[in-house]
Amino acid sequence: MIGGRAGAVARKELRQIVRDTRTLLILLFLPAFFLLLFGYALSWDIRHVPLAVDDRDRSAESRTLIDAFVRSGYFSLVADLRSPTELDTLMDRNEIRAALVIPQGFAHDLLRGQAAPIQILLNGDNANTATTIMGYAMSIVQAESARRAPPSLEGTSPLVRVESRIWYNPQLRSALFLVPGLIAYIAMITAVVSTALSVVREKERNTVEQIRMAPIGSAAFLVGKTVPYFFISLVAQLGIVLVAMTLFGLPMRGSWWLLLVALSLFLIGALGLGLLVSSVADSQQLAFQIAILASFLPTLMLSGFIFPIASMPPFLQALTYLVPARYFLVALRGIFLKGLTLPAVWIELAALAAYAVVVLTLASVRLRRQWS
Repeated sequence: MIGGRAGAVARKELRQIVRDTRTLLILLFLPAFFLLLFGYALSWDIRHVPLAVDDRDRSAESRTLIDAFVRSGYFSLVADLRSPTELDTLMDRNEIRAALVIPQGFAHDLLRGQAAPIQILLNGDNANTATTIMGYAMSIVQAESARRAPPSLEGTSPLVRVESRIWYNPQLRSALFLVPGLIAYIAMITAVVSTALSVVREKERNTVEQIRMAPIGSAAFLVGKTVPYFFISLVAQLGIVLVAMTLFGLPMRGSWWLLLVALSLFLIGALGLGLLVSSVADSQQLAFQIAILASFLPTLMLSGFIFPIASMPPFLQALTYLVPARYFLVALRGIFLKGLTLPAVWIELAALAAYAVVVLTLASVRLRRQWS
C-alpha cells in the first residue's frame, strides 16, 4: 500500500520536473558544468608567465640562460628591455609578471669559474603567483648552474647567483593580494542579489501592476530601483576598504578619486546584472539562485582572484573577458599597491563602463517588453 502511494507521488513529481524545464536543466547539466569549470580552472600550476629580459651582456652564455627560461614552458618571452623606464611601464600595466636582468660581464665570470650574479624582478601584487614563479626561476637557474659547473666544482656554491627583488609587495603578504579580491567578491554578490530580489518582490506582491499603470517608463523605474542600492553599496564598500587598511595594513598608494570611480562603475554593472536577473526570474527563490550563479562563480573562478588566468585553457581565458571582476581587480590592485593613475587603468575602467551600459540596456529592454 505504501509502495503504491509512494509510486504515485513519484510519478507526479517526475511529470512536474519534466514540465519544469529550468529545474530539469539544472539537475542534468549543472553538475557537468561545474565539473568542467572546476576541473579546468582549479589549477595552481602556472604556465607561460610573461617575461621581460634585460640582457646587458649579449653573449652566447646569456642567450643560453634566456633559452632555458623559455624552453621550460613556464615562461614566455614578451619583451626585450632597453631601458628601466620600459620595465616600470610593463610591470605597472601587468604586461609582464617577471623580468630577468643579466648584467654585463656575465659570460666572463662564468668562463672564469666565478659566481655570475643575475637579478629576477617579480610583480608581487599576487603573492601566491609570485612565490610560484620564483620557485620556477630558481629551479631553472640551479639546473643551468649545475650543467655549467665543471666536475672539480661539484658540490660547491652555484656558478649563477640569483638576486631576487619583489615589487609592490616585498614581504609577499597574502592579505595585500586577497583583500582587493574580497572587496570585488563581496560587492558583486551583495549588489546583484539586492537588486534582483527587490524587483522580484514587486512581482510577488503584485505591486508591479500598479507601477505599470503609473506614468513611469522602464528606464525611470530601473534608475529609481538602482540609485538607493548604489549609494548603500558604495558606502559599504568604502567601509570595507577602511577596515582593510586599518586591520590588514592595506596600503593606499593611488588616488581616492580614482578608487571611487572604479568602485562606482563596478557597482553599477553589478546592480544592472541584478536587474537583468530580476527580469528573468518570477520568484525570489529563483532570483536568488540565478543571482548567486551569475555573480559567485565568475567572480571566484574566472576573475584571477584565486586562480591565475594564464593557467586556464584558452576557451576559459576568453570567457574571463566577459567577467567584470577581472578588470576591477586589476584596477583595484593597481590603485592600492602600485599607485597607478588614470592613464594606466583607463582600459579597465572603460571595460567596466561598457559592461554596465550593456547589462542596464538589456534589463531595460526586457522590462519594457514585459510591460508592453
